[in-house]
Amino acid sequence: MKKIYIICSLIVVLGIAAGITFFLIRDANMAIPEDVTLINQNGESYTFGNDRTKLKLIEFIYTNCPDVCPTTTVKMAELKNELIKSGDFGNKIKFITITIDPYNDTPDKLLNYMKAFGVENSDSWIFLTGEKENIKKDHEKIRRVAESLQFQYKDPGNGQFIHTTFTYLVDENNNFITKFPMGKDFNKTEVYNKIKDKMN
Repeated sequence: MKKIYIICSLIVVLGIAAGITFFLIRDANMAIPEDVTLINQNGESYTFGNDRTKLKLIEFIYTNCPDVCPTTTVKMAELKNELIKSGDFGNKIKFITITIDPYNDTPDKLLNYMKAFGVENSDSWIFLTGEKENIKKDHEKIRRVAESLQFQYKDPGNGQFIHTTFTYLVDENNNFITKFPMGKDFNKTEVYNKIKDKMN
């Protein structure tokens, strides 16, 4: 009986270890496709493979989001101010906000969203959406980017998206480094420290 208990316990432990290993390997291999081109808040093209900024902090939002998206943007704006003080923002790191609702979130809508949160219109924090003339294809590109980072979302039909709640830190080659919770669980100090650690 004791042997059976030991064997069962060992199987459980090995199963848990295998599961953890799977997720660690999966995360380590995540990378944004370099050929994806979207447009920013000014209607200008942005291609991930052309951006070699050392670090990028990426959030996914939609402007009609009632809670977690705006809360994250507020905290990222506060984090930006800390990175400006250290001289790193725009030089060693940039922020990228990607809408998951490009049909609604036009460049003008994103500009209004930025203004609402006191985000200056610059190349250091860009907001990405799809081009009106190619909106269906561009939405597929957005989904490719989201899926490359294991970010999932769905519109149940009422315009209130269901989505996972993580922001992502990637390197100059758009390879995944780590992820952080969105909303009230977005810890600015933790994110700041991780960013500074990866800059060294």
